[in-house]
Amino acid sequence: MKFAVALLPLALCALSACSTGNSAASSASAAATLALTITSSNGPHAFQVEQAKTAAEQEKGLMFRTDIPDNGGMLFWPYPPEGGAPKNASFWMKNTPSPLDIIFIRADGTIAHIAENAIPNDETPILSGEPVGAVLELKGGRTAALGISEGDKVTWAGK
Repeated sequence: MKFAVALLPLALCALSACSTGNSAASSASAAATLALTITSSNGPHAFQVEQAKTAAEQEKGLMFRTDIPDNGGMLFWPYPPEGGAPKNASFWMKNTPSPLDIIFIRADGTIAHIAENAIPNDETPILSGEPVGAVLELKGGRTAALGISEGDKVTWAGK
């Protein structure tokens, strides 16, 4: 019985450490997003998006994700990830089970091209059509629902 009583404080301490660790992970995850606004003819549209900065993050993108919120997505910036001048972009939907709107953004922040409702798991290249400095992936159908179109302005902190 003494053994069980001695283990109780250790078990409570371990549980406390685990829940603190999960809380820290949740905070880190929340901090990994950034505020982004698309200003269209009908006003501003606010999003909270993840940022893919590295080549590895950009290669994975939103693959395997089914939980993309209406006001969420992923910003590929800088593009290309190694920096330098804007370049033509080619994306695909391999291993991506959710339809996406892929927004190609010029260096000046204006939208060059939108590929609406890209087909899940399709490996056909989706091209920017011109050199771009960033790419934004949103939940499929959001650009049409919000009236976002080519020429609209995209802004975010740090740009």
